[in-house]
Amino acid sequence: MVKIRLKRMGAHKKPFYRVVVADSRTQRDGRFIEEIGYYDPLKDPAEIKIDSEKAEKWLATGAQPTDTVKALLKKSGVIK
Repeated sequence: MVKIRLKRMGAHKKPFYRVVVADSRTQRDGRFIEEIGYYDPLKDPAEIKIDSEKAEKWLATGAQPTDTVKALLKKSGVIK
């Protein structure tokens, strides 16, 4: 099963996340198929940048977003 989820990056206590498409069996920060955006919760307001074309393509092919990514997609306007 393919999932759209967050991959944690950044230093200790300074998280930064990439929104990636990955197989559900891989590790959280492991291999991924494609990077479709990023999320920086430390900025004020939080910075969300997602490539809507890539996200819509993966959603159309059956990729399941995690709860957190689903909320980010709604905020960025990819999902109504």
